[in-house]
Amino acid sequence: MSNLERDPAESVGGSVLTEPVPAEAAVSEDVVEILEPRDVPLGGPRAMTVRRTLPQRRRSLIGGWCFIDHYGPDDVSVSGGMRVPPHPHTGLQTVSWLFEGEIDHRDSVGSHALVRPGELNLMTAGHGISHSEVSTPGTARLHGVQLWVALPSASRDVAPFFEHHAPVTGRLGAASVKTFVGSLAGSGTPATIFSPLVGAELVVPAGSTIEVPLEASFEHGLLVDTGEVAVDGVSIPLWHLAYLGPGRTSLTLQAESAARVVLLGGEPLGEQIVMWWNFIGRSHDEVVAYRADWQGEVIAGGDPDGRFGTVEGYDGSPLPAPELPTVRLRPRG
Repeated sequence: MSNLERDPAESVGGSVLTEPVPAEAAVSEDVVEILEPRDVPLGGPRAMTVRRTLPQRRRSLIGGWCFIDHYGPDDVSVSGGMRVPPHPHTGLQTVSWLFEGEIDHRDSVGSHALVRPGELNLMTAGHGISHSEVSTPGTARLHGVQLWVALPSASRDVAPFFEHHAPVTGRLGAASVKTFVGSLAGSGTPATIFSPLVGAELVVPAGSTIEVPLEASFEHGLLVDTGEVAVDGVSIPLWHLAYLGPGRTSLTLQAESAARVVLLGGEPLGEQIVMWWNFIGRSHDEVVAYRADWQGEVIAGGDPDGRFGTVEGYDGSPLPAPELPTVRLRPRG
């Protein structure tokens, strides 16, 4: 999914930093930090609204995870659903995971695939890719998460590629687990990753308490999709993200009502990134160059075989990049 914020340079907690802020605070292993979502309208008059919990000014990354958009349940007959024209990415992986609905994916390496509930679509942008996403005509409700992973410096210029995987379901006590990145509770996929990560959907019955094993070297985030949930005794409001720093070997998850949560984790990336619109780089000048390539190669039709290629089969024009802010983009992380 594109970051279609109308003005990504000015939104508090958005995907760009244009002024210095304090370094992201370390959180001791016995503290649960709660990150509040903010509503972001994507697109035009019938904008689809998503709830964004990452990045924020005080926290940009959880391991390599750098972007968390949570949307739905969205009545497609009212909202018009998802229609994201071809748009570019660099230096990241997009992780698409649905709870309800179906999305048609096309990209510039020739992939054409459906995103379905319980199945992973993983797109590695690397050096550069473009893609489109459109909810299918038969979709009545759309509900899911769109996640990005920042590629480490050693891998961020890899050739782009696409993967599709369907994880088997594992168990943690009374909870079912579908692990779409890495492995947890006997569930996992062979998805290609470039830094140690885990990503999993947990469905917990009402009145259940489960112990979730954690990798002690990872930092973790737990996004509440549905239900009344507490982590280690701390209540996590609906649609909020609980952050847990490295050092933990487990967490206790209590569900007063039936709940679904998404667990994300990874070793701290240990790098600073510049993230603006749909690009991840390491400097202001890199992002400026990516934008110029997109505008020149694709929007102006200068080089369809350049960095971002062409999305075949999409009926419509590609998405122009917004204007850059008038100040230099600063790295963070």
